[in-house]
Amino acid sequence: MALTESTMLPLGTQAPPFELPDAHGNLVSLDGLSGGQALLVAFICNHCPYVKQIKPAFADLAMRYQQRGVEIVAINSNDYAAYQADSPARMAEDVATFGYSFPYLVDEDQSVAHAYRAACTPEFYLFDADRKLVYRGRFDGSSPGRDQAVSGGDLRAALDALLDGAPVSSQQIPSVGCNIKWKPGNAPDYLG
Repeated sequence: MALTESTMLPLGTQAPPFELPDAHGNLVSLDGLSGGQALLVAFICNHCPYVKQIKPAFADLAMRYQQRGVEIVAINSNDYAAYQADSPARMAEDVATFGYSFPYLVDEDQSVAHAYRAACTPEFYLFDADRKLVYRGRFDGSSPGRDQAVSGGDLRAALDALLDGAPVSSQQIPSVGCNIKWKPGNAPDYLG
């Protein structure tokens, strides 16, 4: 497991478009979302210990904030041919096990990860109603083996500020987790 830090896409960036299948092959696109007061895009996977630690809390956060008008999608960009725990079939199992109330999408060619400059799992991008980036970074300060409860505190603070019409703090901490499992020759230039 290679620990990787998120690249911190510049605030104000317009949400890159996507059209991806979920684990059952149903297409979901940015343009097809209803709009909502905000859009949260999460890059996650099935096997990363950093994602495993937050799955129940993320599922709960998603359900609560969807009720407040936040559109949420999760994207798995890992090379599932090499990491079969991240296959669409296993993604469908995670959806059922954790009660994900949001689409969990397959970025098979990894083009959406490239467009978002995603580097690790988990990694979160929060966009306002105009689809401008207002937050990018971590879920909270917890990590495997660290004595800190999973709360989603960093992401919740950004969501609450945005939904309350307050400015989202620009003091944002990068996410740290497993690197996205790039297909051979597909690792992006932005990772150096």
